[in-house]
Amino acid sequence: MAITQSKTYDSGIVQRAQGRYLDDAGTPGAMAITLGFTPRYVRVINLTDRIEFEWFEGMTATHALKTVAAGTRTLETSGGITVSSTAQNFSLAAAAVLQNKQYSWVATG
Repeated sequence: MAITQSKTYDSGIVQRAQGRYLDDAGTPGAMAITLGFTPRYVRVINLTDRIEFEWFEGMTATHALKTVAAGTRTLETSGGITVSSTAQNFSLAAAAVLQNKQYSWVATG
């Protein structure tokens, strides 16, 4: 049996950003947020419907841990969060962004 483990330590200032998002377009696009740093953790909450997406450093693009209002947790594999270290941003797939829903997000690096 083998154990695989990884750790990341913050040795200085932790970068953190948070905000709100609302798309009232007839067909909303992906939520794209430029941060100025590459996040290690992203949490996006649809406050209207109480649906939460969480992305952790090392997760595959478009994946996220999804929690719905009833508390059911699943791995979202195509409509989740993508982080770009090049553009220093994150996006939530268009499939997850619903018209006239209020979102709150937080990202830490």
